[in-house]
Amino acid sequence: MAISTDSSPPATSQNRRLQEKHSTAIRWMHWINFPLLFLMIVSGLMIYWADSIPSHGALHQVYRIGFGRFTLIRLFPDRFYNLLRISHRFHQGIGFHSMGMWLFTLNGLIYGLFLAASGQWRNILPDGQSLARLAGTLSAKASIRRTQRHSSHSGGKYNPAQRLAYSLVLLMGAGSVLTGIAIWKPASLHLITTLCGGYQTARWLHFWLTIAFCLFFLVHVAEVVRAGWNNLRGMITGAVLTSAEVAPAETIPIPTQLGVLSHE
Repeated sequence: MAISTDSSPPATSQNRRLQEKHSTAIRWMHWINFPLLFLMIVSGLMIYWADSIPSHGALHQVYRIGFGRFTLIRLFPDRFYNLLRISHRFHQGIGFHSMGMWLFTLNGLIYGLFLAASGQWRNILPDGQSLARLAGTLSAKASIRRTQRHSSHSGGKYNPAQRLAYSLVLLMGAGSVLTGIAIWKPASLHLITTLCGGYQTARWLHFWLTIAFCLFFLVHVAEVVRAGWNNLRGMITGAVLTSAEVAPAETIPIPTQLGVLSHE
């Protein structure tokens, strides 16, 4: 009796390798934005609080959520400022805000020029195909199941939801700069102020764009935590670990004679 065995390996195996995802320029400009936005938001709160508290008689400038004379919440309650320990330092807030504005604008201009020159704008701006897949991406994110197929983004650098979010952030950044200029120089730059709907409308838009930035930041951080360390590694080092299926080397099964027992 002869017994043969087939010792061929499985059909596929997986190798892990580092793959470049973000360039050095993109990473630097991304991380520079964090302290700049923090400086802009905190200094903006200092300006807003000093200029819109009811005791100073500027009731028309107090932002609120409500209907008619009914106010659900005033933005922001005094306990919010007391928690952050932001005192009424109007002139200091103006100084920090003006300095941050120029740095934020410069960083944004360099970022926009880099995207245009390198062609990487194609990875961010939504196209017809990405918009068509947007509903499926949002459905996958809402599901508690996370599969490799959903996390691969169909081979793209960003999934459709990220493309839409990052494009909106670029528009928000441009809007914040324009409305900020309209508030800063409403007389000498009256054309920009007029395009923004006037001084009070520009202030209103500037305020809610800041709120939108804060909400984006919270969602962005939550998504980074949800995606895991490998995704964050890409923005720190520029490379991520990927799994690639490779075909095994061609093998030929060789029968092995374990033995022949014969009794006559």
